[in-house]
Amino acid sequence: MSVDRAFPRFVSYIDKSREFYAASGYDKAYRWAYNEGRPPFSSLPAALSTLRLGLVTTTFPRAEPGAAIGPKVPYAEPVNPKPQGRFTDDLAWDKDATHTEDTESYLPIERMQEQVAAGRIGSLAPRFYGVPTEYSPRRTIEQDAPAVLELLRQDQVDVALLAPL
Repeated sequence: MSVDRAFPRFVSYIDKSREFYAASGYDKAYRWAYNEGRPPFSSLPAALSTLRLGLVTTTFPRAEPGAAIGPKVPYAEPVNPKPQGRFTDDLAWDKDATHTEDTESYLPIERMQEQVAAGRIGSLAPRFYGVPTEYSPRRTIEQDAPAVLELLRQDQVDVALLAPL
């Protein structure tokens, strides 16, 4: 079997994003968020079986039919009762290949409760957290990330599981 070297073997997401922004008429290329001087991840402070986990999603509460969606700002909602659905229509995902009817795929509350019951996770935070998906590194770094961090700290969360759509 021969390999055709005329075609790339991978697609560079960064290059494609830059090309998209240039073709869309933006005068500046997209600037990727960068966490200067601080690692975005760190080792767990203890065994996961002793820690409180918080779930972070990029989905938002469903509005009543015909109602406007409220401002997209970080929020927290109780894990009990588990929400039956979330607003996902404005987010980018392959709507032909999949759906968002299974909330566990982007907000795995029941799966995490099972892990708590099995002793793999110490506890689940009483709330889950939502964060907007904006294409603004400045907003992400300066507003949204600190706001979500404050919500996590209010609930004494030790570790966050990011479950984006």
